[in-house]
Amino acid sequence: MKLIDVTKQFSTDDKCLDYIEKMRWPNGVCCVHCGVLNVSKITREKKGKNQRTRIYQCLEKECGKQFSATSGTIFNDSHLSLAKWFLAIAMICEAKKGMSACQLQRHLGVNYRTAWHLAHRIREAMKEGDFQLAGEVEADETYVGGKVIRRSIKTRRPRQKDCVVGMIERGGKLKLIPVPDAKATILQPVLEKHISPDVETIYTDEHPIYPFLLKHTFDGKHKTINHSRTYGIGPIHTNTIENAFSLLKRGLYGTYHKVSIKHLGRYCNEFSYRFNRRGEQLAMFSETLKHLTRGEVLPYKKLTSPVSA
Repeated sequence: MKLIDVTKQFSTDDKCLDYIEKMRWPNGVCCVHCGVLNVSKITREKKGKNQRTRIYQCLEKECGKQFSATSGTIFNDSHLSLAKWFLAIAMICEAKKGMSACQLQRHLGVNYRTAWHLAHRIREAMKEGDFQLAGEVEADETYVGGKVIRRSIKTRRPRQKDCVVGMIERGGKLKLIPVPDAKATILQPVLEKHISPDVETIYTDEHPIYPFLLKHTFDGKHKTINHSRTYGIGPIHTNTIENAFSLLKRGLYGTYHKVSIKHLGRYCNEFSYRFNRRGEQLAMFSETLKHLTRGEVLPYKKLTSPVSA
């Protein structure tokens, strides 16, 4: 959904509630506690301390509980208006290189803490389930953040950088996964988990670790390209995954400027999610919103805790 359409269609919280109700209950409002359709709507003629609208009452004797369209969703305990939630979802879905918390702060008129927490909760909803890549797959690793220590003029070795493994199916989906290091014991389980054993061909560069990792599960399906001589020979190249890495780094360095290793996985999920739906921009908004109504709440304490969130 385009940003201009979101601002017109969801200008008030009532319009946002209409959309959430149709999405959650396409066959009519049902109780979120017991699932029955025997419910009634409670309307308030006078304004009081309780400003909530569209409260429903379950008429079953065994239940009898009250609920709303946002009950059991991430919006239930949020003090931010639904109109701002919807606008933030649309902006993050449409931003090819990401949307920083400072940008959200200016656009939505909220403080930085609210914008930062809001953005991470939306990124959490962009987390995709496990899937395996098939067909022709390119795999590579890259380093982001940190510093580069030069040992000599000819060689340089990355230090204090965060490693990201990338796998992409040509004409298909992308998977970006942060890893502690590019060691064989770390990379092998990642590659075997996300690449199907029925893959046609796996293309990598001439890093000596890949033939060792792929010779058992993907024997005879691995081809390499020597980047010191050429970028590609016919179908043998890793240009597709390199392009995905370029988009990720432009977002991390140009939009966010600095990303903690603690949250790097959530940013990788965001870029993979948008890339995998690059031809479905209109449906991306609805899908992300649906994930927010079904996903678990990401508390602020968990985001700021010293343990990786």
